[in-house]
Amino acid sequence: MSDPNEFNSSYLKQVAHSEYETALRRGFWRSVMGWLTQKNNKLLPFDEVRRVLPVHGQYDAGLHVIPVDKIVGSVARYNDFDRAFIPRQRHTRSRWISIDMAKLQEVNLPPIEVYKIGEIYFVKDGNHRVSVAREKGQVFIDANVIEIITEVPITAATDINTLIREEERLNFYHKTLLKSVRPDARIELTIPGQYDKLLEHISVHRWFMGERVQHEVPYPEAVAGWYDEVYLPLAKVIEEQKILKEFHGRTVADLYLWVIEHLWYLRDQFQKEVSLTEAASHFALNFSRTPLARLHRLFGHLAEIVADVPPVEPGIMPEDLMVDGGENQPKVEKPTEESDSSEVKPG
Repeated sequence: MSDPNEFNSSYLKQVAHSEYETALRRGFWRSVMGWLTQKNNKLLPFDEVRRVLPVHGQYDAGLHVIPVDKIVGSVARYNDFDRAFIPRQRHTRSRWISIDMAKLQEVNLPPIEVYKIGEIYFVKDGNHRVSVAREKGQVFIDANVIEIITEVPITAATDINTLIREEERLNFYHKTLLKSVRPDARIELTIPGQYDKLLEHISVHRWFMGERVQHEVPYPEAVAGWYDEVYLPLAKVIEEQKILKEFHGRTVADLYLWVIEHLWYLRDQFQKEVSLTEAASHFALNFSRTPLARLHRLFGHLAEIVADVPPVEPGIMPEDLMVDGGENQPKVEKPTEESDSSEVKPG
């Protein structure tokens, strides 16, 4: 006569195995859809996040009941599960199935251990328990929480690039004291590694200011001068010409960097003064990816061919421009002779 307990255990193992395979397949298709839609479905790696954040300490917050959907990172298993803690690697199977069997038998499992940063949690111990809990639609889970103290706002939608940009933005404000000299200033960049270029612009402008007055200019005064005399005039041109709508997802500060580097390039290529307005218009015409701009470029190419003139290449994209500083820009058509009385030379 067969042992009922052995039969029950075998049945539960089959159920758990089936649930694991279902989860694994769903994880695969989530990865495919994430690739097609360019959506980041990866867990946040704790060490990377911790490295880029300005942290002011941590403390043991004790045992809490936490929302399962706010657990979006891991200390060591961020490659084994996706952002929804669905398995991505088959070596997770045996542990996952054993946890699932325990849940099916209503066994009380120990609390997981997590780090809390902002509004989100990173699993220190208990990744498989979180995965099984999410697969079964569990809303809350017991957790021993260690809270990391930081001033950076962190949410479930945060990704690594966002964290890097946030750290760079805070460092920029800290180094320049921009908020002290210009409280209403708001400078946001969407590409990591670009705030250093703004610091270079301020340093160059400080040198020009010192040349004008024949003595060293205090740094806060140079920051205010750069903001008032260089950044704001170009930001105004960008907004007035509604260029931002041509570059979805970018900011005025992004366009400021791209256009001012394009301005320097045009002045160097044509050896003449080029106004902010001319540079901004020329940049938008050559680099915009909107259908209207593409048609404009197409008809421009057709006109050149009919006139037996070598075609003008629209050039590399701004993201590449940010990397090479513009020295690899292709030859482009000379901008119009229109003058701009509000022209501001880059500092």
